[in-house]
Amino acid sequence: MKTDRIDPEGLNLKDKVVFINRVAKVVKGGRRFSFSALVVVGDEAGTVGVGKGKASEVPEAIRKAVEQAKKRLVKFPMNETTVTHRIIGKYGSNSVVINPAPKGTGIIAGGAVRAIFEVAGIQDIVAKALGGHNPFNTVKATLNGLTNLKDPDVVKRLRGKAEGEAPVPEEINE
Repeated sequence: MKTDRIDPEGLNLKDKVVFINRVAKVVKGGRRFSFSALVVVGDEAGTVGVGKGKASEVPEAIRKAVEQAKKRLVKFPMNETTVTHRIIGKYGSNSVVINPAPKGTGIIAGGAVRAIFEVAGIQDIVAKALGGHNPFNTVKATLNGLTNLKDPDVVKRLRGKAEGEAPVPEEINE
């Protein structure tokens, strides 16, 4: 799904580090270490972005990841403090089941999935990551689910139903 680019300048973005990985490259003199960082950013109002940065120092890797995440912001519909409907996001072998929850439930999700919901502004949700434990793929699966969410008002318009109009039951042929 291709979305319009969101300008990060007007938004008050909050970032959260999901995962930092130390990578060792074996060379003639020994090992060279570098770091990769996975970061999510969001405005706590339905906009979220994910970025990955690599550098020889951790703070530099985080900075690069935040810059990349700001370039990849996506907006998704919300229903007050939860999502609009149940959805399954998939990426590779990973899948994330995202279910709306009643007000006061909190974020019931683990690790990488929880980080996305916190910066996105979702406060009541139940989610389960299935298929794998790779945080990079889990984050992408969660983002896939969020970008495929549908806004109820848009769906009503597509189906030809007006605002506040109840669906008319069809006559039963006797």
